[in-house]
Amino acid sequence: MLVALAGGVGAAKLLVGLADVLDPAEITAVVNTGDDLVLHGLHICPDIDSVTYALAGLDNKTTGWGVVGETWTVAENLRALGGVAWFQLGDRDLATHLFRTQRLNEGATLSKVTAELTAARGVATRLVPMSDDPIRTRVTLADPPDGEEAEVAFQDYFVRLAHDVAVASLRFDGAAEATAAPGVLDAISEADLVVCCPSNPIVSIGPILAVPGILDALESRRDSVVAVSPIVAGAALRGPADRLLRELGHEATALGVARLYAPWAGTLVIDEADEGLAPGVEALGMRCVVAPTVMSDAARTASLAKVVIDAL
Repeated sequence: MLVALAGGVGAAKLLVGLADVLDPAEITAVVNTGDDLVLHGLHICPDIDSVTYALAGLDNKTTGWGVVGETWTVAENLRALGGVAWFQLGDRDLATHLFRTQRLNEGATLSKVTAELTAARGVATRLVPMSDDPIRTRVTLADPPDGEEAEVAFQDYFVRLAHDVAVASLRFDGAAEATAAPGVLDAISEADLVVCCPSNPIVSIGPILAVPGILDALESRRDSVVAVSPIVAGAALRGPADRLLRELGHEATALGVARLYAPWAGTLVIDEADEGLAPGVEALGMRCVVAPTVMSDAARTASLAKVVIDAL
């Protein structure tokens, strides 16, 4: 069995590759929920939905988010009415959030609802939120724009402010009191291989590690944990991971990622462009695997999945 720690788009790509080369039913993905938000009264789980849509073959590869063939009737009418429209929700995507919110209001856990949604979309891979308890990433801005609060919710930083404002610090509200979702700790302890997908180390993997018990479980399995660096040649392929690393005092390189992951990951896969950093990674006590990591097409994605599986 393989367990993956997953954020959004980068994780979704690798999980598709892993599901192509392994039995998808043998994969469990523990997904970040620190990005979740409630908008228009709806409970939205961006990372869970990105992974679900990708594994179901429904992801919009042009935008990198949302559903392929999406329509925008509700969003266009909401904008015309002067409603909150900075977080775009397509019509097909809205059906997901309506279903999730209904089931949560009926008393179902987020784990249960996620299982129902993945089953309805024919996804064989098991997706589990990191916790059924609410955990929210809160971002403190270094220099808030006029009229802006110093601390904002993650999606306000990421979408509304276009992650174009320097960050002073962040915290995972509710993490200390949360418990891992049912089965998460057992899955990690029993897995043949644990994979940390190429997700943002700070705001995608960080919230997962903040859930009590998960970091301890990973540390106890360190030699069986393989991480993939999301930083290639000093830059993130998508999103603000490189800037967040620098702004929060880390080195925005694969070596900087290695320093963050070394206590709980025994192996790091880095891109060929960063081959010169391999000795520094290994000096941290990690095994370093150098391979093409940019998942620009299906063949390269499957190739990276095989590298990860064979890394041990």
